[in-house]
Amino acid sequence: MADQVVRALCLSGGIRILVCNASNLAREICTLQQASATASIALSRGLAGGALMGALLKDGQRTALKFEGNGPLRKMIIEADSDGAVRGCVGNPAADLEVINEKWDVAGLIGRAGFLTVSKDLGFGGHPYQGVVQLVSSEVGEDLAYYLTDSEQTPSAVGLGATLADDGLVATCCGFLVQALPKADDGEIGKIMARIAELPALSGLLEDGGAERIIQDLFGDIPYTVLESHDIFFRCGCGQEKVERALITLGAEELRDMRTKESGAEVICEFCRKEYHLDGAELDNLIKQASERSGD
Repeated sequence: MADQVVRALCLSGGIRILVCNASNLAREICTLQQASATASIALSRGLAGGALMGALLKDGQRTALKFEGNGPLRKMIIEADSDGAVRGCVGNPAADLEVINEKWDVAGLIGRAGFLTVSKDLGFGGHPYQGVVQLVSSEVGEDLAYYLTDSEQTPSAVGLGATLADDGLVATCCGFLVQALPKADDGEIGKIMARIAELPALSGLLEDGGAERIIQDLFGDIPYTVLESHDIFFRCGCGQEKVERALITLGAEELRDMRTKESGAEVICEFCRKEYHLDGAELDNLIKQASERSGD
């Protein structure tokens, strides 16, 4: 099954549901990150959540989710673009925890005290919009739902699921986002919330009938229409020019110290793990630019 987001709306126009299959995306990114079992589950949930958040964007916009808790994972960053590109990384991919009562301890890995920061580049050229909420459960989906309900004033429910194959790689990764719009009918909301409470494992529904099967199970007997679907995929935004801009922000003094001690610089992209090497001459040029910027 292709990785995609499917969007549907009930015929009364008051409830929209987005469902994603991000299995291939999650498998690729977790492999690049060399993530442990629990870290793979956490990151996969984050990637599914990011894909759903990205599907709410307009053309040319971008969003970034940053989970920072007091657990051994340290942080998790997910970025999504309006065209379906998604990327993600974690602070400590080797971090792992024992399964508790047959459930992955994602909350313990992230840490139960911390913050979720959501940034949105709306494409207007100014500073990105930023919202910050405390982590309410560190289960990823619940934190995203709380952010959307509290900060964006859109009552939401989010469900995210991921499974691993016997070889430790991601087998399935999917999620749903249910949102009540201004003219939502209370009776329909109640029905969907009841169905969410009784919903079987998302991975089973995905394997049985794809994203549209999950939508069908969520709406139940509520009439709805599928509006559109689009592909989601991994794309990293790194490049030589971006790496050089990042190094310049370190300042001339730190770059000089790097030049003296290392004779050059090595930068590894945290998303795709690509290595960038800058020799002494290239570093000298960056030192010059940093000096001119600061007036040194």
